[in-house]
This record gives sequence, structure tokens and C-alpha cells, in this order.
Amino acid sequence: MRDSKKILHAWDAYSDEHTDLDGWPHDNDAYGLRASQRDADTAEAFETVRYGARHLLATAETQLTRLPEDMVQSRWVYQLGVLRDALDRLDELHEQWLLTRDALPATAKPGTPDFDDALAERHAESWSYLDDWATHGKALREINTAARKAPSQLVPTPALAPAQRTAARK
Repeated sequence: MRDSKKILHAWDAYSDEHTDLDGWPHDNDAYGLRASQRDADTAEAFETVRYGARHLLATAETQLTRLPEDMVQSRWVYQLGVLRDALDRLDELHEQWLLTRDALPATAKPGTPDFDDALAERHAESWSYLDDWATHGKALREINTAARKAPSQLVPTPALAPAQRTAARK
């Protein structure tokens, strides 16, 4: 997720430099190629999280229900919802990509226009959902940190040591 944020910051800097005051690119082709690279880089960065994302969400949701109310940030429930919706959509887009890839001609391999154009389209469709993960994914760390700092409900209050019990009886 940190890599995704770096990619987004680099994109923002590029976009600021290569667009006019109204946000229109100075060179549409170069801008489009750079946006396509941003999309591909963001998709690649998310792959390290992708397969464990559902587990991360489930863990955060469980931790959130066990936190004392005074430790909960009101935005966390919303952020987890955004992450879940984005992941659902990314899974759908991945399934669509597999169907598209399988329907490509046998000559369409990575590096050929047919393959690369279809993959670029998939990355473009995925980018906003990947951006949701880059933007709201920090909530997973925040919830985990809060859960680790919260008083444990599993650890009983320490009992008095034998010497303290004897002193307390006197």
C-alpha cells in the first residue's frame, strides 16, 4: 500500500507538470502512456496484498468489534466498507480479465498489441479501486495498532501475590 501511495504521489506530480490550469494534458499521447504506466505499477504493487486482502479485512473487522468505543475512529467502519467494495470489484475485474485473456488469439502474448492493450484496459478499469486501497488501506494498520494497545479482555486482572494476600488479611 505504501508503494501505491508513492505511485500516486509521482502521478500527481507528473499530472501537475504536464497539464494546463484546467487539467487538460499538454500531450495527450504522452499523458495516456504515463497514466497506463501508473495503472500497471499500481496493479503490480497491489499484488503483494491481493491474496491476503480478505483475511486482512476480516481481521480488522473482528478487531474493530472488540475495541473499546473510546479507541475507535468513526471513519474506520466507512473505510473498511470502501476496502471491501473495492476488493469485490477487483475480484470481478480479475475474473473478467481471465475470460478476456483466454479469448485472445493464440498469438496474443505479453509484448504483443492485442495482449498489452487488453491488459492496459484491465489496469485502467482497476485503477480507481486500487486507489481506494492505497487511500483507505491505512485503516487496517490503524485498527491493528489500536487492537494491540487495547486492554486485553483475555488477560485477567493480576491476582495478589501470596505475600500481599497475607498482608491484606492482617
